[in-house]
Amino acid sequence: MRKRSPKNLRVSQEVARELSVIIRGLKDPRIGLMTSVMDAEVAPDLKTCKVYISVLGSEEEQQETMRGLKSAEGFIRRELARGLNLRNTPELTFVLDRSIERGIRMSKLIDEVSNAQSE
Repeated sequence: MRKRSPKNLRVSQEVARELSVIIRGLKDPRIGLMTSVMDAEVAPDLKTCKVYISVLGSEEEQQETMRGLKSAEGFIRRELARGLNLRNTPELTFVLDRSIERGIRMSKLIDEVSNAQSE
């Protein structure tokens, strides 16, 4: 795997920031209120971008949010093109990121173990 260049990292950060604003402004009822952009990985050729999305809620809410984002992909890409000054606007692929969910679960398990030891 190629190491990401400083330019690529800057573009990825800017894409993530812009997508966060765009997704917050979407009016699709399928997209949950607790949806956030965790990261964006733009390919070195700037043609594609993986967007890692975190959704707090049930499994059904997560799947609905992903369906809503998939259906709004064209609109989101067009808004991204307006917000960023790039020659090519990357094609977006949304990926569900469960890291926050795992972190909360691990924190609860640690709390349970620490409470059990203190008793």
